Amino acid sequence: MINQVTLVGRLTKDPESRKTLEGKSVLNVTVAVNRQFKNQQGQIDTDFVLCTLWNRAADNTEKYCRKGSVIGVTGRIQTRSYENETGKRTYVTEVVAENVRFLDSKPPEETRKEAIEIPF
Repeated sequence: MINQVTLVGRLTKDPESRKTLEGKSVLNVTVAVNRQFKNQQGQIDTDFVLCTLWNRAADNTEKYCRKGSVIGVTGRIQTRSYENETGKRTYVTEVVAENVRFLDSKPPEETRKEAIEIPF
């Protein structure tokens, strides 16, 4: 069986990573991905995909990317659930990144000069 996803889109907000109790970096970002076709009104719809990045990929994405940055993500789809504050079971479907590539042609102010690929 295959569980492989490839996305190219823009970050919807500035990334902010956090640390787990074990000291691992984790970053949750939402990537806005345009569909390749127009809807009945002639507009292009956009999907907002939750992605989770770990360790070095999380740290580098926080360092080199900002809201609106174009990134490429390859990874796998994962579904998890938790009980929210009202006691209701909530399900989350996300892409767990295995590889992140920064695709902007212009780097944010103080950072890189070319696309950077972050392997795990």
